[in-house]
Amino acid sequence: METMKLRSHIGTDGILQIQMPAELKNTSVELVVVVQPLSSEETKPQYNAWGKPTTKKSIQEAVAKMRQLRQEVALDKNSIREMIEEGRRF
Repeated sequence: METMKLRSHIGTDGILQIQMPAELKNTSVELVVVVQPLSSEETKPQYNAWGKPTTKKSIQEAVAKMRQLRQEVALDKNSIREMIEEGRRF
C-alpha cells in the first residue's frame, strides 16, 4: 500500500479529476479519499522569481533547460586537467 498526498480542484460541475502516476497504468487499485478543504491562503498561486505562476509544466521545462545547459557547458576530464596545470604555472 502506498500513501499519496495530492492537491486538486473540484470544478463547478462537482467533478474531481485525479491523474495517477504512469507506472500504475492498466492496474486495479483501491482508493480511499479524504476531503480536506483548503483555506484561501493555501490555494493562492505561487510565482517564480520573474513573477510568472509556477506550474508542473513550468518546473519540468526549467529542469529540462538546466540539464541541457549542464551538457552544453560540461568539461571533459582532460580539459579540467589542462586548466589545473595552467593554473599551477602562475
